[in-house]
Amino acid sequence: MYEFSVSEIIQRPNHIISIRFEDKSGQFPAYKAGQFLTLSFEFGEREVRRSYSFSSSPALSEPLEITVKRVENGEISRLLHHKLQVGDTINVLEPQGLFIYEPNINSQRTVFLFAAGVGITPLYSILKTALIEEQNTKIILVYSNSSREKTAFYDELLEWQQKYPNRLKIEFIWSDSKNLSKARLNREYLISLLNENLLNDKEDALFYTCGPLFYMDLVKFTLLGMGFPEENVRKETFHFPEEEEDDDEREEEVIDDKEYNVTLLFNGEEFKLIVPSNKTILDVGLEHKIKLPYSCKSGMCSTCISQVTKGAVKMDYNEVLTDNEVERGKCLICVSHPTEDGTIIDIL
Repeated sequence: MYEFSVSEIIQRPNHIISIRFEDKSGQFPAYKAGQFLTLSFEFGEREVRRSYSFSSSPALSEPLEITVKRVENGEISRLLHHKLQVGDTINVLEPQGLFIYEPNINSQRTVFLFAAGVGITPLYSILKTALIEEQNTKIILVYSNSSREKTAFYDELLEWQQKYPNRLKIEFIWSDSKNLSKARLNREYLISLLNENLLNDKEDALFYTCGPLFYMDLVKFTLLGMGFPEENVRKETFHFPEEEEDDDEREEEVIDDKEYNVTLLFNGEEFKLIVPSNKTILDVGLEHKIKLPYSCKSGMCSTCISQVTKGAVKMDYNEVLTDNEVERGKCLICVSHPTEDGTIIDIL
């Protein structure tokens, strides 16, 4: 754990704030554009973690910054929006996430960034990093919001575009636009943007997208249908754990009341657990005071990726691992339940 001090809180449109920090320990490791920061809070004996993407760039001498949207009835977002003050201290974990941008100073590629709402956060970090650390890469930001007035970082983005007019193009999409054909991103609109702005080889183009699942699926499937390599299409999913599902919308599940013997290999030690099928491997491990790595608890990040070396598990949800990785035994222990007795899992 590292201790951060809040140095500034910036109010942004659409119930969004940016929080800037000072590293009081002076030992926080370097992060990469696109990664997230996990905050840790203790309420008595209960620990709650929440992850937020960096909106700051590691390529600039600027404060560490995350950007947070208020979630109705959200325990932590309410705290950050309404109780957090400059000077407060917060415990944080080291930077995490696979949604990263690796600068290449000799690159001639085109990078497309597709953002919706607060999904701009990691893409703003990537945008700044690519412009600063590369010389020829062209950035196309496609940014959807309900209106100009509710567009976070609007003025800042215009300043970056003015500074790099030949390398940065921004397509703002506002759903209150009178031009209905450009009020929302759709397949035809997306294809036209690609045809207008793709300068180099299709194999070299990179695509990053962050927003609601239906938005990212639109982008991904349109790109794949156009023949772009799947490995060049990257997405980051935001999930608000405080948001409860409607009971009426849940499908009836078959209840498995079995218990399974599971061995965890972690930090050179073996931990033997009995895991009921209705609990995740992570939850049982935490109940036994094992300091396992985790962040989102919802299959949305990469913090708890592990390897099943014997037996099998099923995952409730997975937005991180590919089908091939799952077939080879990779799993996310925060959403994994054992399905075979004697399952062994190596915590990576």
